[in-house]
Amino acid sequence: MKLTVLVDNYTNIDEYYLGEPGVSYYIEDTDATVLFDTGYSDILLRNAEALHKEMTRVSKIVISHGHDDHTRGLKFMQQEGLLTGKEIIAHPDTFWKKESDGLSIGAPFSEEELCKITKLTLVREPIKISEHLTYLAEIPQVNAFEKRKIIGKMRKNGVEQDDYVKEDSALVYKGTRGLTIITGCSHSGICNIIEYAKKVCGDDRIEGIIGGFHLLETTMTPRLQETIAYFQKNHIQNLSPCHCVSFEAKAYIHQAIPIHTVGVGMQMEVI
Repeated sequence: MKLTVLVDNYTNIDEYYLGEPGVSYYIEDTDATVLFDTGYSDILLRNAEALHKEMTRVSKIVISHGHDDHTRGLKFMQQEGLLTGKEIIAHPDTFWKKESDGLSIGAPFSEEELCKITKLTLVREPIKISEHLTYLAEIPQVNAFEKRKIIGKMRKNGVEQDDYVKEDSALVYKGTRGLTIITGCSHSGICNIIEYAKKVCGDDRIEGIIGGFHLLETTMTPRLQETIAYFQKNHIQNLSPCHCVSFEAKAYIHQAIPIHTVGVGMQMEVI
């Protein structure tokens, strides 16, 4: 598998790409090309061009969850005709309207609108999307320290309700040395995600993790402490936290397990 970062909060040092608070990864697995999330604006297209990543090769787009920093790029892909013929894979709650503090924070298209544009696959159970990649779908909570938090409201079937972002999911790549977890924001809890990936794939070996861990702490908290302890217990050495991980949280993790820097233009290969 070859993964290229198209959208992140940061860019690689001395490489002239564009950054924004969002996520998009261009993933090549044997003969399949998959896009994981689409960022917030058109920079995924501009960065893809600069990185010589052909967006017309993408056959499947996997959405981690319904927030606009992971889905709004769909709007710009549609404007360029890049959604036609593609398959979008997500959880059934992904495309309901979402609001926080009076602002719309949901996807630019509804489920009905997307069905007219592209093939939409909405699932609650894990499905394979390529030879080695699996979409985990709905993540069960198994760790008491990773309780879901309310982020605004979701309007589902005309009823407004607290949004626990239950659609939040991830990809897992099963390689020769174990599992590589690819996350968007980990609203479901990064350790919950890892536990489910191990169960789904029948493999306890974790080769590495890249993506948002949703650790916004500015001090050492019980949740951050438990997360670091979990990484150590599971002998996870290749950590690439980004997007929604604070500088302080990265620093605390780095003291226990050296982490990798992530930015637009970064490429990683896993066998």
